[in-house]
Amino acid sequence: MTLMTDTDVQYRLSAWDLSELMPEATDAAVTARLAALERAVGAFEAHRPALHPGIDRGCFLALVAEYEGLLEQMSVLGGYASLRFSEDTGSREALALKNRVQQALTASYNRVLFFSLWWKGLDDAGAEALLPAAQENADYRHYLRDLRRLKPYTLDERSEQIINVKDDNGIGAVMTIYAMLTNRLEFRLDVDGETRTLTRDGLMSYAFSPRADLRAAAYQEMYRVYAHEATVLGQIYMHRVRDWHEEQEGLRGYGSPIAVRNIDNDVPDRAVEVLLEVVLANAPLFQRYFRMKAEWLGVERLRRYDLYAPLTGSDREIPYSEAVQSVLDTFRDFHPLFAAQAERVFHEGHVDSELRKGKRAGAFCSTVLPRLTPWVLVNYAGKVRDVATLAHELGHAIHSMMAEGHSILTQHSSLPLAETASVFAEMLMTDRLLREVDDPLARRELLAAALDDVYATVLRQACFVRFELDAHRAVLGSCSLDDLSDLYMKSLREQFGDSLEIAPEFQHEWLSIPHIYQTPFYCYSYSFGQLLVLALYRRYREQGEAFKPGYLKLLAYGGSARPQEILAEAGIDVTDRAFWQGGFDVVQGMIDELEGV
Repeated sequence: MTLMTDTDVQYRLSAWDLSELMPEATDAAVTARLAALERAVGAFEAHRPALHPGIDRGCFLALVAEYEGLLEQMSVLGGYASLRFSEDTGSREALALKNRVQQALTASYNRVLFFSLWWKGLDDAGAEALLPAAQENADYRHYLRDLRRLKPYTLDERSEQIINVKDDNGIGAVMTIYAMLTNRLEFRLDVDGETRTLTRDGLMSYAFSPRADLRAAAYQEMYRVYAHEATVLGQIYMHRVRDWHEEQEGLRGYGSPIAVRNIDNDVPDRAVEVLLEVVLANAPLFQRYFRMKAEWLGVERLRRYDLYAPLTGSDREIPYSEAVQSVLDTFRDFHPLFAAQAERVFHEGHVDSELRKGKRAGAFCSTVLPRLTPWVLVNYAGKVRDVATLAHELGHAIHSMMAEGHSILTQHSSLPLAETASVFAEMLMTDRLLREVDDPLARRELLAAALDDVYATVLRQACFVRFELDAHRAVLGSCSLDDLSDLYMKSLREQFGDSLEIAPEFQHEWLSIPHIYQTPFYCYSYSFGQLLVLALYRRYREQGEAFKPGYLKLLAYGGSARPQEILAEAGIDVTDRAFWQGGFDVVQGMIDELEGV
């Protein structure tokens, strides 16, 4: 296929096209897909008697291939239903589809669960005898070996089935309600005498306004609305925490709440501990920057409202087409392959970019199958921050496409490495703009915006995780909603010291952080990814073209090797405090450069 590269292409805000997943979006089409899955699951179940320690290796690998095909069918159905729901979380039709598909998938997973449980239950010698050689099928070999890491935390088949059903109709349903509740919220903001009704993303675009009054009003409205829902949202969070504890620690035997995420990410506990310690130890570095920013803005001390305030008075809105072209040009400057892959996402209609009531807030990239171009959701409001978000999510898509030669079993990288290409893409854009700007004040603006992003990705996310650690302990100790809000304010004070003035309404901020509900302890992946990329980007500046082959290889691994092995190949030890501090050395260099502007 020849991809369009004409710089005159006019990209328009739009919804995405899901027809590649479901050509006919009808109830009959979904019913036919579910019936086909039912037949495939039944055929696979018939192989259960063949599973014994003496099974022929060729027969076993044929079963792995059949299992892979089942997962692909499930991924298409689940992906379609999830993306439909993300389009409009208030749609009853989309919700009914999501629930119907999720129930069917849970039942299917339960029926084929015997296969992975049998594999985990084999002794080491029996398992080793059945593994394919790396040259025969490296993806299957890695996947099968990786499954056995979870053997100590795996229960018997009936218990696993009960948990799956319980999660589907219990905490999984509660998380769906959280998404529905928060995505239907409306916010009102008075702008120049006009009262605007906004989505969350539309409202928070004003956090980057050059007008101090609009920045403050946006945050005040945000947390006024969340405070109104605080009792319900707080109760949801407490149930999430208790469910997490009862299943993961009580039943499965994980050593701590965060160990669940660490083991799932295949990252040592010690690496995460060192990462969080180094990030918190460097909070004064960001506090130094916030004091500098207050001076530039002409105030004695920043308010929390002013954290992302631009240094110039421009409130310029960037047309979507201009933003897309800017991102594509930036990718093309680095490597033609990156631009071609990003163009694929647009030309296949896999981007949902427009603001709509009910649409899922934020941004994400979803890979359904290795052979399918990923789908990207953004809520584009025309701000500079939105351009960076677009580059970030397209970076995820590029990472996915770099690894598209792998199996569905191994394409997805570990969460900490999953942020590598996305954050790198943002840095490419910043670096390109800095090269093109000679004016000192313009350079100061760009460097400050880059530091705002680094703060939001490193310190802010690490502090979310520190709050989660405290909150999980507090919830299990029967704390109140007010106790959790007090813990969050304590976290903010530790984060900012005396460099910022924090208004009381920020006690409700934790209620608005989807990750701590949907994927506990996810957020350190952002800190991990940003600091990793700072180190990689420093190498890129030093090595130039020589850097690129190794970087492309790192992305192409996907999840087909262990994270430590991938990083060791790049000479990185994630348990080494000096490695993480090296990322902050880059941050300090940025701040030093700003002081000299």
